[in-house]
Amino acid sequence: MSELVQKLAKGDHKVIFRPIRDDALGELKAAIDRNYVHVKFTETRGGTELGFPLEDDHSDVSKGDFEKGEGEVTLAGRLNLDGVPIRVHSTIDLSTMKGKGHLEILEDDDESEAEPS
Repeated sequence: MSELVQKLAKGDHKVIFRPIRDDALGELKAAIDRNYVHVKFTETRGGTELGFPLEDDHSDVSKGDFEKGEGEVTLAGRLNLDGVPIRVHSTIDLSTMKGKGHLEILEDDDESEAEPS
C-alpha cells in the first residue's frame, strides 16, 4: 500500500474545493448536482486532488446553504487510489471552501464496487 494512502487514512487532513473559474459556490453546487466532485488534500507534496462519485448514504449537503454561502457539506465517495479501494470523506465549509477529510481503506470484498480513479 502506498505511503500516500497510508498517510491520508490516518487522522483528518486539510482539504479544499478549488474552483476552475471565480464562482466557487456555483461550481461546487453544479458538481454536487452532477453527483461527481473533486477535493484537494493540501498537505501532500504538491497536493492530491481526488475526483469521485458521491455516495448518498455517506454524503450530506442538507447543512449547506448555497444561496447564502453558509454552512458545510459532507461529501464522500469511492474510488481506487494507487490500486487500493478507498472511500474519500470530506467536509467543506461553504464560506471558505476549506475543510477537512480523510481516506477510509475499504476491505477487499468491497473492491468490486470501487470506481477507478
